[in-house]
Amino acid sequence: MTGTAPQHTDVEGVDGGVGLTALLVAAARAIETHRHDALAQDVYAEHFVRAAPACADWPVRIQQVPGGDGNPLWGRFARYFGLRTRVLDDFLLGSVRTGPRQVVLLGAGLDTRAFRLDWPSGCTVFEIDRAGVLDFKHRVLAELAATPKAKRVPVPVDLRADWISALITVGFDPAAPSVWLAEGLLFYLPGPAETYLIDMVDRLTTEGSALAFEAKLEKDLMVYRDSPIYTATREQTGIDLLHLFDKGPRPDSAGVLTAKGWSALMYTPFDFTRRHRRGPLPEPNDALEGNRWVFAHKPRP
Repeated sequence: MTGTAPQHTDVEGVDGGVGLTALLVAAARAIETHRHDALAQDVYAEHFVRAAPACADWPVRIQQVPGGDGNPLWGRFARYFGLRTRVLDDFLLGSVRTGPRQVVLLGAGLDTRAFRLDWPSGCTVFEIDRAGVLDFKHRVLAELAATPKAKRVPVPVDLRADWISALITVGFDPAAPSVWLAEGLLFYLPGPAETYLIDMVDRLTTEGSALAFEAKLEKDLMVYRDSPIYTATREQTGIDLLHLFDKGPRPDSAGVLTAKGWSALMYTPFDFTRRHRRGPLPEPNDALEGNRWVFAHKPRP
C-alpha cells in the first residue's frame, strides 16, 4: 500500500495501538447488547473484552459504568458504536439480498458478523486483518464453540502489504459481485493509503457491488482534543484516539467513487439517530461532528 502508516499501528495484536481500539468497540457492542432497547446484538463481544488483560476491568454493561449513560465514553460514545453496528449490519444484509455472495471486511478487527447475522445461502465472508488480531479472535470464538452462519475466510495480512493477492488466493472472485466494508478504518490510514485502498476496491469489483465506509471530515482534528468523548477515552482506557488517527489531509473518497461511476450517498450518524430514535445527537465541541457514513453502489448496466 502506498504511504507509510504511523509507527503506533505496528502493534501486531490487540494489546496496543489500533488493535486496542477493536476491544474498545467490542466493549461498546457488549454494552449495547445488554440494553433493553439495543439496536444490535453481539453475544461474543464481552468475551473478547474479558479475554484481554489490557481491558479486563472495562464495563460490558451500562449498569457497571459510574454515571451510566452520562459517561461520555461508555454512554454516548458506546451508543455511537451500537448505532454504527446496526446501520452497517443493515447495509450488508440489504446488499447481499440483491445478489452478491462475497463480503469483504477490510480491517475486520473483532467483527463477528459472520457468526451473528442471518446470511443468505452461499455467502462467503472474507475477514482481512493482521494475523495477531485474527488469531486472538479465533482463540476466543473457538473456546465458545461459535459456529459461523456463512463461510468465513480469515485473510491474515496487513493492509499495507499485498492484501489483494492474499484475498484472491483464498478464493475471492473479482468477476462476481461483492460487498465491502471499511468500518472504523480509514482515518487511521494516511490519505494516499486511503486513496489506494478505494482504487483497489473499484478495480476488484464488478457491477452490482457495494461499499460502505466511515470517514472524518474535520480539517483540524486537534480542535476536538478536549472534547468529552476523546478526554473520557484517554482517561478511562488509556487510548488516545487523536494520537492514532492520521493527521494529514483526507481525500474525497466519495467523490472519487462517484467519478468512477459509483453512486455514493453520505450521511451523518445523527441522521440515523433520528431514524432509529436512539444514539447520539449533536453537542458543542463534538468529536462526532465530522464523522460521515458513506454507502456506495456500482450500478448494473
